Amino acid sequence: MSEDDKKIVSLDQKRIEAFWGKPISIYTRAQALADGVLVDLTETARTYGFKIPLACTETIWRSLDWPVGHKPGNGQSTEGRVHDVLMMARLAANGAAKAGASVADFDVLVVPVEGEGIVPETVRLRLMVSGGDNGEPVLTLMYPGEE
Repeated sequence: MSEDDKKIVSLDQKRIEAFWGKPISIYTRAQALADGVLVDLTETARTYGFKIPLACTETIWRSLDWPVGHKPGNGQSTEGRVHDVLMMARLAANGAAKAGASVADFDVLVVPVEGEGIVPETVRLRLMVSGGDNGEPVLTLMYPGEE
């Protein structure tokens, strides 16, 4: 962040505090990552062309994490599931960028982790770009309706 950007953020913060008062507490993205509310996928996402930090919600991670030996014989793995989601997310991000949108909803086929079923289901996911703890752009992968 440039010095000019820092001055603008600082000025905006002062205006907000002048109107609303000082915040009682602020839950940061760094805290959410440390608490496990968000799961950092940045390094893996870079191999799919993402240039800014990317994290998914814990709920998304639970739907991607495939225990070793779970429902054997159907070719599922955590790495493969993450690949499928990040590939579709990248395509959705490209479309959103061309449209000037900060949110991209997209569908992906996944075999449910829960239950005995092995038939893939269509699941709607959301990729959102927003400001990180210091105003830098960050991506969050979530279900529609999550924040």
